[in-house]
Amino acid sequence: MAEQKSDQEKTEKATPKKRDEARKKGQVAKSQELASVAVLSACLVVFYFGSYDMIEKMLDVMRYLFVESAQLNIDCNNIQHFLTDLTNKIFVLLFPLLLAVFSIALLVNYFQVGFVLSTESIQPKLSKIDPISGFQRLFSLKSLVELAKSIFKILAIAFLVYITIKGEIGNFIPLSDQSVGEILVYIGRLAFKIVFRTCLLLIVLAIFDYLYQRWEFEKNLKMSKQEVKDELKQTEGDPIVKARIKRIQREAARKRMMASVPKADVVITNPTHLAVAIHYDQSKMPAPKVVAKGRGYIAEKIRELAAENKVAIVENKPLAQILYKMVNVDEVIPANLYKAVAEVLAFVYRIK
Repeated sequence: MAEQKSDQEKTEKATPKKRDEARKKGQVAKSQELASVAVLSACLVVFYFGSYDMIEKMLDVMRYLFVESAQLNIDCNNIQHFLTDLTNKIFVLLFPLLLAVFSIALLVNYFQVGFVLSTESIQPKLSKIDPISGFQRLFSLKSLVELAKSIFKILAIAFLVYITIKGEIGNFIPLSDQSVGEILVYIGRLAFKIVFRTCLLLIVLAIFDYLYQRWEFEKNLKMSKQEVKDELKQTEGDPIVKARIKRIQREAARKRMMASVPKADVVITNPTHLAVAIHYDQSKMPAPKVVAKGRGYIAEKIRELAAENKVAIVENKPLAQILYKMVNVDEVIPANLYKAVAEVLAFVYRIK
């Protein structure tokens, strides 16, 4: 009972097959916090380096809007032309921001999980509209963790804003003596300081969230020992069946090899442990070929078959050992053994 329970516990790392299946379903280790803070940082950088140009373009759009609308005649063509120009100007104004947001969001998600295209998460399922399943998901451990993260993030940002504004209270009173433009510049700098510090805080939180997401992903992917065994059987087959197939294949190869022994010209022995059968047809072969070889019981069977079919048996211990180690069945002998094998074959031909 304890052994069965141990097999059901998910203690094994996920196999490559299960990882591939999870990836096809869109299940990857990804932090939404990391993507969000990256987008926010990109917007901050765009506003910092391009705020002057964006303000100029915004004023240009407003001037165009007021001037053209005052001189606009009520006509379909004029209205269409006016709206087209206004849309183009707004697009030019927002294009750097949109490009930065799109690029950084794409890069952050790519560096987290690579390229993943899956429709599994958007396929309609009855379980998604099941109120019981929805209630369980709402009060699941994952939902509670996400709620705790959100509350902690809100409190941390609120405390950071409070600290920043508290440090600037001394600069609020002199603002009453300054112009509207100077007040707006100060408010902009203060807002930038708050957003910049918030980005730094969110980057730290996003890094921890990414590490947590990877840990949770690996934990959910873990498999039990029985699952690993079942997957191994599915991918590679049952080990017992595989062993039986290999045994049958070896038997078939051995029978084919033994059928070639009667056709051999000579069997070179060790004298009892090894046996190598060689056949040579000068009209068809470039060199002598090993048609059978074996040791122990197989060597004994080769010698018996050779004796029954009146195939010459020659004892040559060094040559038998070299042929057994260097040459496989149905392979020609290497050039460095031509002379030694030729001497044996010449000796057999003289006897015949």
